[in-house]
Amino acid sequence: MRFRKIISLLLATAFILSACSNQSAQEKIYNHLEEAVSLEDTFRKQQKPLMELEEKEKKLYNQIIDLNMEEFEQIKELSKEAASVVKEREEKLKSEKESIDAAKEEFDKIKPLIEDLSEEQSEAKELANQLVEKMENRYNAYQDLYKAYQNALDLDLELYEMLQQKDLTQEELQKQVENINASYNAVIKANEQFNTYTNEYNELKKQFYDASGLNVTYEDSAGSESKDSQNNSKETN
Repeated sequence: MRFRKIISLLLATAFILSACSNQSAQEKIYNHLEEAVSLEDTFRKQQKPLMELEEKEKKLYNQIIDLNMEEFEQIKELSKEAASVVKEREEKLKSEKESIDAAKEEFDKIKPLIEDLSEEQSEAKELANQLVEKMENRYNAYQDLYKAYQNALDLDLELYEMLQQKDLTQEELQKQVENINASYNAVIKANEQFNTYTNEYNELKKQFYDASGLNVTYEDSAGSESKDSQNNSKETN
């Protein structure tokens, strides 16, 4: 099974409307929305390192299962190295989550501003309320993704601890590998839901800016960026 991890990102824009000292409600909302994008920079930056660490761990695992018990000391050393890579992945995941949490906190600042939109901006107000709902969905979907990925990492660590035990049976190894592969299937599903909400949010944000009369340009690199992940499923000999 191939595992392709694709992360959708918030769409960034550039504000063209001339600045003024007394900002309108829609301009204040714009500032918070784009600051939320900026706060997800750390989230973006974790994607490539995560992919590289996944690839490194996969290679180590493949080396391990190609060895036999006469090479047990080498199995132990490689297992320890693989476990350290999993812990590095865990640190990247933690940074990713902190970035998402900070962005959500910034986004929430638009909520009291929505009521400040004028009666003539009823369409913009409706779209802003839809944005709030969509962001809540996206944030909750990320929490599910985070939990699923953390569970997969925990199982990976358990695997490398097991591989350091000389009395490990083939049946025990097979069962652990099956649990790991099931956990990454859960990651895939959670990731797909997160991406769906992200794409829907980005489209709503465009509609809100249009309805608000904000003159913005869209940066191609932000909304469409994605990262591939190595296959995290595992096999046994």
